[in-house]
Amino acid sequence: MTISNIKETINSDIYNVWETVLAVDKYGLWRSDLRKAETVNQNQFIEYTKDGYATTFTITAIEPYKRWEFDMENGSLKGHWIGIFTSMGNKTQIDFTENVMPKKWFIKPFIKFHLKKQQARFVLDLKKEIEA
Repeated sequence: MTISNIKETINSDIYNVWETVLAVDKYGLWRSDLRKAETVNQNQFIEYTKDGYATTFTITAIEPYKRWEFDMENGSLKGHWIGIFTSMGNKTQIDFTENVMPKKWFIKPFIKFHLKKQQARFVLDLKKEIEA
């Protein structure tokens, strides 16, 4: 298993940050790495990269304005994601942790770099969307 974590402060209140992150159907509008995301049901959604590669997410826990967790899986990996949201007045601290296991041995050396890159891109895109 490979674990990657990112913590950042977003210049917006927790309600706006929470609503933006959980509005999965709108990911295609602001995430630079995705073509689209679609909701399957209240507990599952699928993200599609620009190349059409799909990852399925199954929500495992939700505490409004505090915590969101899900399992994720695609042809290359499976894992678990935990998002912690902390109100800091007019700002919000996000603390996102991914715990991933590659399904293919040859991607194992690159998985940590890939996770860090994905997390940084998500946070950068989120900040652009919210702080613009």
